[in-house]
Amino acid sequence: MAGTNSERELLTEGPAIILVEPQLGENIGMVARAMANFGLSELRLVNPRDGWPSEKAQAAAAKADHVIEATRVFDTLEEAVADLNFVYATTARQRDGFKEVRAPVTAAATLRQRFNAGERTGILFGRERWGLTNEEVALADEIVTFPVNPAFASLNIAQAVLLMSYEWMKSGMDDIAATPFQAVDQRPATKEQLFGFFEQIEEALDSRHYFHPPTKVPKMIDNLRAVLSRPGFTEPEISVLRGVISSLDGFQRRWPKGRKPKTDEAGHDGGNEGGDKGDA
Repeated sequence: MAGTNSERELLTEGPAIILVEPQLGENIGMVARAMANFGLSELRLVNPRDGWPSEKAQAAAAKADHVIEATRVFDTLEEAVADLNFVYATTARQRDGFKEVRAPVTAAATLRQRFNAGERTGILFGRERWGLTNEEVALADEIVTFPVNPAFASLNIAQAVLLMSYEWMKSGMDDIAATPFQAVDQRPATKEQLFGFFEQIEEALDSRHYFHPPTKVPKMIDNLRAVLSRPGFTEPEISVLRGVISSLDGFQRRWPKGRKPKTDEAGHDGGNEGGDKGDA
């Protein structure tokens, strides 16, 4: 799959993802894929409707095999969380109760802190159709909810897992603005190279009568150079642009503007481009 690299380090850590009575194997597979994207690997299922293992889940996981193969199944939620020290319950609905409600970024930071302290943690996700019951939420320590459109707050289970997995990954980054790769370093073009480009494009334009009327030529050249000098071209970019101009210079218009010969009523021009015609 695009973006996968078996030669690089595979992250497998963090809180357990616990799906309560998931219905579709495809959703379980997409959850596994989302987890693998952001370094989570422990998936627990509570009474999956269509049983386990699931070929549909395996297919939808898009090669997140290490997550699928290590998945554990439990009959009850109590059994699924029994060995955990701290658990979040995800919900989009306001609940009447006494549990603290956290934003995803705060929840992820808490999970990271507890993980670093050696605690075992988990995040509960409810059924596709109606989420978690109040009794199931009561088994968690705190609630995490997402900032979504209040009039359309329902998230697909894989989307919800993806959001929390992403926040988990960010919580372990020294710089959240860091990226896994950077643009290739290129030397900035010298002024000499830029002036050479100016001369080439101005000569090409002048030969095509771009600069007119004569009284406006200096201003037109100033404007053109002002536009072309703004980007701060690199040496390879100047080379590409000069190659483009050279290529276009090699293909003149068939008829210079305003010079196309008149055609007769039958649509034939007066030229003899097809070669000399012999007598019939």
